[in-house]
Amino acid sequence: MPFFNGSKRVNILFMNRLVLPCLCVCIAVPSMASDFGTTGLIDIPTARMSSDGTLTTTAAIQSRTKSYSITYQVTPWLEGTFRYTGFNRAIFSYDRNYEAKIRLWEEQRYLPQVAVGIRDLVGTGLWGSEYLVASKEVGNFDVTLGMGWGRLAGKGDFENPMTWLSDTFSVRENDFGRGGELSTDMWFSGEKVGLFGGISYDVPGLPLTAMMEYNPDQYDFSSQRGGERPKSPITAAVKWDALPGVSLTLSHQHNEEWGIELSAALGTKSLPAKPSNRVFRSSLDYPVDELPAGINPLSWYDTLLFDVERSGILLLEATVDETSHSATIVMGNLAYPVWADAVATMANLADLHLPTTVNTFNIVIEEEGHRLHSIVMRRPSLTYGQIGQLVEREIRVQPVKPLSFVQHKTDFVQKKVFFDVNLSNRLQLFDPDDPARYQLYTKVGVSLALPKSWLLTGAYGFDITNNFDESNRINSGSVLPRVRSDIVKYLTEGDTGLDSLYVEKRGTTFNDVHYRVFGGVLESMFSGFGGEVLYQPYQSRLAYGVSANWVQQRDYDKSFKHLDYKTSTAFASIYWATPFYNFDVAVHAGKYLAKDVGATLEVRRTFHNGWSVGLWATKTDVSAEDFGEGSFDKGMYFRIPFNGLLGTSSRSNYSTRLRPIQRDGGQRLEDFSANIWWDTRGARYDAFSEMTGRLSP
Repeated sequence: MPFFNGSKRVNILFMNRLVLPCLCVCIAVPSMASDFGTTGLIDIPTARMSSDGTLTTTAAIQSRTKSYSITYQVTPWLEGTFRYTGFNRAIFSYDRNYEAKIRLWEEQRYLPQVAVGIRDLVGTGLWGSEYLVASKEVGNFDVTLGMGWGRLAGKGDFENPMTWLSDTFSVRENDFGRGGELSTDMWFSGEKVGLFGGISYDVPGLPLTAMMEYNPDQYDFSSQRGGERPKSPITAAVKWDALPGVSLTLSHQHNEEWGIELSAALGTKSLPAKPSNRVFRSSLDYPVDELPAGINPLSWYDTLLFDVERSGILLLEATVDETSHSATIVMGNLAYPVWADAVATMANLADLHLPTTVNTFNIVIEEEGHRLHSIVMRRPSLTYGQIGQLVEREIRVQPVKPLSFVQHKTDFVQKKVFFDVNLSNRLQLFDPDDPARYQLYTKVGVSLALPKSWLLTGAYGFDITNNFDESNRINSGSVLPRVRSDIVKYLTEGDTGLDSLYVEKRGTTFNDVHYRVFGGVLESMFSGFGGEVLYQPYQSRLAYGVSANWVQQRDYDKSFKHLDYKTSTAFASIYWATPFYNFDVAVHAGKYLAKDVGATLEVRRTFHNGWSVGLWATKTDVSAEDFGEGSFDKGMYFRIPFNGLLGTSSRSNYSTRLRPIQRDGGQRLEDFSANIWWDTRGARYDAFSEMTGRLSP
């Protein structure tokens, strides 16, 4: 299947450097979030959508509830929200649920924009409601009218039209169970439906929007438990766009209560600007006596290596073939978020140093130790003055061709330990008892290059302050082996301790087969050894992999001691690089840490700037009852690039998985099970095929 015809009860555990400052490197876009996180007015949804790729976070506090939401514009026509809602009046602590909204058609001259949505798509059904909504812009006004089921039906205004299709739609269950499963039996059901609506007005010349809405929600759940029903369905609010992408909304809820909402929106699609040629002192400009020891000024490889090492890329090997007037250069990328920019930099530097007899560059891409393909291009100085489109057409992405011999190879420093000390944090979100727990600690990283391409790496954390000891989730009550649900013990008894220490080797064989082997203290909860093999045919959207591990559970104090629990895991994986909106899909089937058997579906959307957002869900032979709260494992994945932070170019990123609830079923070693395909995503075939314009000089 060619790309082209022709040519860490922890609900979320952040474990990395402090990341709040990284938000400043993203593109701020207008926030259109309601108190529920979805694009809307105050509490009700509208048919509007944010710009494609917009990530919005929302915190809303009302007299009745407090709500925290993450909303992502998955495609131009699909919006998804994860919401975490707490109750200010003693009902129970927090409820977690998802919402999805689909745009049916865009606004036209005489037609409104129309969308359909489901609130509490996967959850307890506590906020369960479905809606069909239309929005129309009239001057500075935006008018919304919708039809709602469930909570948005209120007392009901007319008979549910879905009952015309089947009588089963006339009955709506209100079973607030353990949650975690699709509540399909409730969708668009109920004896009656209700109307909701509202209007917003953008004040000319001011960063203010006035809003008023009619929300028929009767808050049946809270009223049945001693709460009061709203006195009025009318709510009014004023939104202030305080900063680019940041808004603050003050509302008067139901003509009796006050609420406040803070939201921030970021655009995740924008590519960083193509870097201009940096002006720096080349090795060619140094007097011979000023060059570092070991640099031979008469060797083009040495002088090229000297310049490359200061440019954020790696020169691994190089060979000049005088017969074909070509040079093969094997390179890595340390600093450029867009791989095409790294290749363009290498081509320009090689143009300065390689013999004038070389006309063609064959640049081999090595990512995370895996050689993926070659970029074949004419020497940049031979294309000066030519039309850019003609130059782009001559740039080709080809399979890696093994070299019969290697003329030059960089001898990287071995047997020398490198340390990295930084301030880090762990942040636990969405605990049912508290929205946030944290740890601030000093992280000491270690790395050591070993012979034959082996690498020793590890990290040790020194606690500064944390509040994990306040968690009530010490005993999970799990009936499965407690492979993950005892995480709070690791965060308290092991607040200072060894996070990881292992050896690893990566490589490529037979051009299309990439491998990885490792062993040691792999993570905070498990030690062991294992490996992975990925078969990625050239120019194919499909790839296939297998991975396996043998592990033993570590003691809670994060020392070299271990508990008695031992197991093995193994997975067969298939990957699909879809042609739709940069979405990638992976399915992994096999045996998990708790010895359950099943499959995981992952869907991620990745942009060329390094941003990645996705979802996953795992179903195994563990029943919903044995799994416990949440019914099955699921969550969201985020990778946020650091590029531009403090004015520097960087490939560093912050990656995390967000789980609404942490249980033991469906658990893997996340960084050691089927990772090669994701690790090499930024240097994949299509990443270069779509970026040839950034390869040309």
